Amino acid sequence: MTAQPKGFPEVGHDENTGFLSDRMVSANGFYRQRAKRALDILLILLCAPFVVPIVLGLALLVSLDGAAPFYSQLRVGHGGKVFRLLKLRTMVPGADALLEAHLASDSDARREWDRTQKLRHDPRITRFGGFLRKSSLDELPQLWNVLRGDMSLVGPRPMLVDQKPLYPGREYYRLRPGITGFWQVSDRNNSSFAERARFDTSYYRQVSFMTDTVVLLRTVIVVLRCTGF
Repeated sequence: MTAQPKGFPEVGHDENTGFLSDRMVSANGFYRQRAKRALDILLILLCAPFVVPIVLGLALLVSLDGAAPFYSQLRVGHGGKVFRLLKLRTMVPGADALLEAHLASDSDARREWDRTQKLRHDPRITRFGGFLRKSSLDELPQLWNVLRGDMSLVGPRPMLVDQKPLYPGREYYRLRPGITGFWQVSDRNNSSFAERARFDTSYYRQVSFMTDTVVLLRTVIVVLRCTGF
């Protein structure tokens, strides 16, 4: 099983259920219930004067191929509530049909997709979209989702509605999904979709101001290295 990011303690489990019980969660109740949300809002408001012009500039570049610059998609949030996630568009129009045709004609791609729900060589991605994904700049519009309360800056990777049957964990539903998190700053490209549950369980156990600070700092390194896809 994929290990969690280095530098974080190992997560413990309830011997009877295999999952964390509320008694086993670290004692950071105030941060978890109040301060985390307040910190999200404060950081977004401080960054907005810098981030908004960047998003608008990138949106203009994305729109040069004639399609809408923004893309929204239904994702699963806290408590299983479905919300509409915003991103800069990185795919060609008709991407869903193109994916199905590609998977039907390429058995290796089908196996990769079934395991990770991603493709290293995705025919749907535009040239500029590839840059946006590797730099994670396509995620910037999700700051609006954080401001709305759909997401947090740090949390589990937002899950697609049709991926729910593939996900074996529970802690995801107890958290707001995040723009970044344990999985996002890990060696994510070598982990399966199901293995995300371990990262989410580990993060749920360790939610604290210090944990979120470390994740945000590591996110900067990931962005600078352009290791996403």
